[in-house]
Amino acid sequence: MIKLTPAERAALRAEAHGLSPVVMIGEAGLTESVKKEISSSLDAHGLIKVRVLGDDREARIAIYEQVCEELEAAPVQHIGKLLVLYRPKKEAVKERTAKAGKGMREVTIVKPSPSGTKKPSVTKILLKGNERVTQGGNIKRAKTRQASSKKNALK
Repeated sequence: MIKLTPAERAALRAEAHGLSPVVMIGEAGLTESVKKEISSSLDAHGLIKVRVLGDDREARIAIYEQVCEELEAAPVQHIGKLLVLYRPKKEAVKERTAKAGKGMREVTIVKPSPSGTKKPSVTKILLKGNERVTQGGNIKRAKTRQASSKKNALK
């Protein structure tokens, strides 16, 4: 389990304030699939909220401690049915997204609002080698090159 200083814990609590729960633990409790989902969420985000459905406070505390111990995460906060967990992001996940594949590239699309008075919407998209972004912000796939029937006849 990762140990946090009170200052680090306070900063993480402030950062987690606006987050929504990404994993919910239901009646079945802490199953292997739930642990796997929590672990993948921690790898992707680093800081997550988990909602535990159930009224037994001692069971929630036991789940909180078990998750932190088994997944090597730091307990940040436990308020009611919400658990806030932190684990530094894995470097392997960052490398995989940076190297999404041959020919993949990240493009930022900025579209103005329909009314023109609000902020423009900004989205980041991974494009394949044969895709392009039109002026309107749509993604189009390049057409295959047409072979000339005259050149084929001369061969």
